Amino acid sequence: MNILVFGPPGSGKSTHSRKIVQKYKLEYISSGDLIRKEIERGSSLGKEMERYLAKGDLIPDVAVNTLVFSKLGRIRTNFILDGYPRTAEQVLALENFLYERGIRLEVAIDIFISKEESVERISGRRICSKCGAVYHIRYKPPKVDGKCDICGGEIVQRKDDRPELVGKRYDIYIKNMKPIITFYKKQGIYVQINGHGGIDEVWERIRPLLDYIHNKEMKRKEHE
Repeated sequence: MNILVFGPPGSGKSTHSRKIVQKYKLEYISSGDLIRKEIERGSSLGKEMERYLAKGDLIPDVAVNTLVFSKLGRIRTNFILDGYPRTAEQVLALENFLYERGIRLEVAIDIFISKEESVERISGRRICSKCGAVYHIRYKPPKVDGKCDICGGEIVQRKDDRPELVGKRYDIYIKNMKPIITFYKKQGIYVQINGHGGIDEVWERIRPLLDYIHNKEMKRKEHE
């Protein structure tokens, strides 16, 4: 299977993408992870992207496309794209990239949550500055306030996780996703999943869909 997973900030798309990877043995491509790694490298591209994130703005399409296609070109099949594409320009670039290589997508999953839920989830998130472990002040607080349970590192809030920036990112996301959703609906592969509730609850909305697609693809290959 080749799958797209997207959703507003805090929708749990990365959590569920990793569950999908584990269950269906797919290669994981996260635009967010690729961007963070580039920022950690301290490259000129990484520094430029960091400036956009600090203001709550979207990173330019050409920069994101470059990172994603570099990884996707090495994998080619049985992958899941997490959080990409996010603009109409990225959709066009991705479609051209896939078409030229004879690759098709089976499903585009939209894990949807409200703006209020997005702001609550993301603004309460905290990250260990040392090992990267993720916490939440309401849902998963550290045992010792401000200290990582794993390595004892300092727990911090990312600059782009402040409530005002989360709200801005949500609004930008909704605006930019409208033509993307319309496109994948016309392709017949768009499915919206209710992202409210616990992880297991949401997963049980996703799993039957992917089981069906997986079994369908296996039967198709048997008859080829």
